[in-house]
Amino acid sequence: MDEYNSVYEVKQIPLVVVQEKALREFTRQLLGRTTLPPEDANTLTDALMASELRNLQGQGQGVRRVRAYVERIEMGYIDTQAQFEIVRESPALALVDGHNGPGTIVAAKAMRLATEKAKECGIGMVLVRHSSHFGSASYSASQALASGCIGVSITNAGPEMAPWGGIDAVVGTNPWAVAVPTGSSRDSMPIILDMALTMAGKGMMRWLMRDGRKMPYTWAITKDGRNTDNPAEAMDGTLLPMGDYKGYGFSFITDILTGVLSGGAYGTVPYSNPARQDVAHQFIAYDIDWFIDRNEFYRNLQDFISMVKSSRVRPGVEEIWLPGEVEWRREQEKRRNGIPLDPEIYSELRELASELDVKWPF
Repeated sequence: MDEYNSVYEVKQIPLVVVQEKALREFTRQLLGRTTLPPEDANTLTDALMASELRNLQGQGQGVRRVRAYVERIEMGYIDTQAQFEIVRESPALALVDGHNGPGTIVAAKAMRLATEKAKECGIGMVLVRHSSHFGSASYSASQALASGCIGVSITNAGPEMAPWGGIDAVVGTNPWAVAVPTGSSRDSMPIILDMALTMAGKGMMRWLMRDGRKMPYTWAITKDGRNTDNPAEAMDGTLLPMGDYKGYGFSFITDILTGVLSGGAYGTVPYSNPARQDVAHQFIAYDIDWFIDRNEFYRNLQDFISMVKSSRVRPGVEEIWLPGEVEWRREQEKRRNGIPLDPEIYSELRELASELDVKWPF
């Protein structure tokens, strides 16, 4: 944890703390000024707030994306009335065309469909083509938890990673998320693995650059292929995969499982046209009850967690963390003490409120 904070913790930039309830309602009102149907505006608000609560300021998710969504909708780059078209379907599978609709909304509907199929068949899988940016993969994966399912959410993205040994961006960060319930109580912390397949994103590099700090050499290369710890140089270069060639391979396969398999876009095509991002996703839901008695699953999972938590720690490490535990604890802290916002985003939201005639609540 200390090593994690040494890289990601904010050092110099003063943050503005706001309360969750006020920020949630304010975000809902901003999105309500668009042509999004009210139900979709509520879903997108919930997704952005979930990201804001779980993520760090430099990770590029959360309410910082509100202006981008508003502007893309105003320019017609997102079709808020798009049809969620089921192109082909079986009891366990579906192929969906998102028709350039809001990716977060498309993803929520697709995961809902996957869980319905899982309840019938034990597993449900929905493949989506011609969608747009869907936010944090953990949000759509977590939608399966309400149905007592394990949820898996993967997507391709715009090219930011070079193939291993290369320089040019060909594949994306291509995030994966897996959400696993750990108990029947709503207060039970779920296991949530949410990861891009690069070591870090350019949002984090931009943050470190503003904070006057260097970045690890393992994050990116310059435009001519050199390793660098200078985030300003890296902004014009390409991202490095997690796990070296393994992360590149994982990203390559993700494009196959989403864009290539669905008949959608892949490689350098997603995000190449700002008016049509052409992103592809895949969603899987596993119905625990089909495979094993639910209470037995929870007992076994808690036993496994105990094995991990009670294992020996390395020198200087106080505790072993589970996937998603640091984000869960961060979320609880923000709910108690308020949400720290980047001052640039705080000012941007104030300007957007004025433009859309929404009362400034802070």
